[in-house]
Amino acid sequence: MDTPPDGTEAQQHAAASSRVRMAHLSGVVSGPRPGRMRDRRGRGARGPIALPGPLSPGSVPTHLTPRQDFDTLVEAILATLAKHFEAEPDRVDVLTEEAPLLPDGWSSPVPTSALVRGPDAAQVILYRLPLTKRCETRAEVEDATWRALLDRLAEVWEMRAEDIDPRS
Repeated sequence: MDTPPDGTEAQQHAAASSRVRMAHLSGVVSGPRPGRMRDRRGRGARGPIALPGPLSPGSVPTHLTPRQDFDTLVEAILATLAKHFEAEPDRVDVLTEEAPLLPDGWSSPVPTSALVRGPDAAQVILYRLPLTKRCETRAEVEDATWRALLDRLAEVWEMRAEDIDPRS
């Protein structure tokens, strides 16, 4: 077996084999890679398909922060309770906040909601972090938010929470 000292035959063979491998593509390589993209290190989708913008399709949902997700949940609950707000004469404002400001030395459990009565309107304040940290699943968060809001509205309208609850 004689091998050429300059290696030209090996170089020619490598060039020919790469042309053979690329022959099925007709010399044009474009478009998305075939097969599934890897989710390296479990961090989820990356790149233009995962981000809102001109390169992502309109059907890709945008990411909501936990605060926005909680606000969306409260808005959905309030939309369900809209008929009660129209029927009751007292004006009620519903607010969401991250957590209550508590004095130093507070030893009781952190409240999940608060009611502040004002001259023009009552304010029901829902605290996101105490509500969500006490729950393990999304369903539990929804149920706890419903209970906190219904309890405070029942206080304002002087009714039982069960009378307001449309889910029962």
